[in-house]
Amino acid sequence: MRAIVLAKIVLCLGLTGTAIAAEQVDLIVHDGVIYDGSGGNPVKGDVAVRDGRVVAVGKLADYQAKQKLDAKGLAVAPGFINTLSWATESLIYDGRGMSDIKQGVTLEIFGEGTSMGPVNAQIREEMIKTQGDIRYDVTWTTLGEYLDFLVKRGISPNVASFVGAATVRAHEIGYANRAPTPAELGRMQDLVRQAMREGALGVGSSLIYAPASYAKTDELIALTKAASEFGGAYISHLRSEGDRFLEALDELLLIAREANVPAQVYHLKAAGKKNWPKMQQAIDKIEAARKSGLKITADMYSYTAGATGLDAAMPTWVQEGGIDAWVERLKKPEIRARVLKEMRDPNAGFESLLQAAGSADRVLLIGFKTDKLKPLTGKSLAEVAKMRGVSPEDAAIDLVIEDHTRVGTAYFLMSEENVKLGLSQPWVNIDSDAEAPAPEGPFLLSNPHPRAYGTFARFLGHYVRDQKVTTLQDAIRRLTSLPAETFKLKNRGCLKKECFADIVVFDPATIKDHATFDKPHQYATGVQHVFVNGVQVLRDGEHTGAKPGKVVRGPGYNRT
Repeated sequence: MRAIVLAKIVLCLGLTGTAIAAEQVDLIVHDGVIYDGSGGNPVKGDVAVRDGRVVAVGKLADYQAKQKLDAKGLAVAPGFINTLSWATESLIYDGRGMSDIKQGVTLEIFGEGTSMGPVNAQIREEMIKTQGDIRYDVTWTTLGEYLDFLVKRGISPNVASFVGAATVRAHEIGYANRAPTPAELGRMQDLVRQAMREGALGVGSSLIYAPASYAKTDELIALTKAASEFGGAYISHLRSEGDRFLEALDELLLIAREANVPAQVYHLKAAGKKNWPKMQQAIDKIEAARKSGLKITADMYSYTAGATGLDAAMPTWVQEGGIDAWVERLKKPEIRARVLKEMRDPNAGFESLLQAAGSADRVLLIGFKTDKLKPLTGKSLAEVAKMRGVSPEDAAIDLVIEDHTRVGTAYFLMSEENVKLGLSQPWVNIDSDAEAPAPEGPFLLSNPHPRAYGTFARFLGHYVRDQKVTTLQDAIRRLTSLPAETFKLKNRGCLKKECFADIVVFDPATIKDHATFDKPHQYATGVQHVFVNGVQVLRDGEHTGAKPGKVVRGPGYNRT
């Protein structure tokens, strides 16, 4: 009888079965200050989640939930998107992605020039040979298989990837410094098409490094055109961020125009003091391109130092053929002499970050593979050179030979004024350009750049709250809906009906980074709760152990 009465009330009020069902949800984030990712003003209210999706946002007094989270006084936003992540290996070892989850990151995007697929025998051998403290077998052959491998192992954040232009090049022509034949280029394009069907977001390049630097512009246009067939994008570490910064930016704009794709600049910067005035000129170029109709964006990390390897201090010709060939060349006196001469020559014709840093005192050694060299972690190249009684250039060469790796290195390259200028641009989103470590296990065997633990918190705390480079609602837009729209990630980066329930709850007044170059393994604070696909992975600042991460596929994904 009670059920009949209830049914009559429903009919009289004109309520549908769907509306009644929507009142029963899995989760309500209650009484928070909601930033929906659009950039609009925040509103106080609730967010209701069912089956991993947002079903309602607003005053939801009539909704009933299995779990209710009090967010009073806290910001509630879409999960943040890391548009340049190197968590490709760290997630294999530790799927929690701790340093990023504790900053509210719910999507890691890979693919700066190299990607974890496609893989052939030669690439697999090089991948295993160049592994550091995290060791793993390479059991996949395509990019899609790698992403599925991560999810099967269990990961807390979602993952996505570009296909690396250097990876498809190495797949077809190895690590040689030559142009592909027409047949090879056709096969490279087919590899891009395969990756796009598997869900890649587009083509990524990293043009100061070997073998990526061997690619000419026409090769990159051809690969990007293949991605364009599927709605993909182009994203690039420019061929120069220093002396030829503006010319390298022109190359990206040309590729975007010729391939008819959105394009993004990785870690926008003007490297080297003499090039600092070019930052405003680069911004003006991008603004002009956007006004002309091109969809151009950029990402940045919120620090004045970058981090890469000692390979960025040496000419790329000596690196041809991979790590073994590089080290063997450096052991030959006549080749070493030539490398030393070019390392010291500001007009040698390659992008030298040692030159851009200005001195070896501004070059910090942060990661070694060999146990006997690990005590040098945290010392400058100048310190190590003095300890050994050699020049900084000689020390760099010796360290690469002894460690048989590129040696993890931080370079202090940018001005604080330019960092603030870049972070204030409405088309700039945020990246870590780093792994997602934890202060435990093999992660403690090297020192990451502090951006691995702090770039998102530093942006929101130091730059947005304290330096006021932009409003909080705009900052959140740039961490969420901007990259989601740029890379065509449907129903990500938003808090509205049908959006995936990737949610971060944080305190804008206290969010703060703590990692430093001296003590990098320190978590950021201020993020209280994180949900990925509706599952809570961070509760009161502590990881729950949940690993609900999925592969986020690009626009060309073919399920068949």
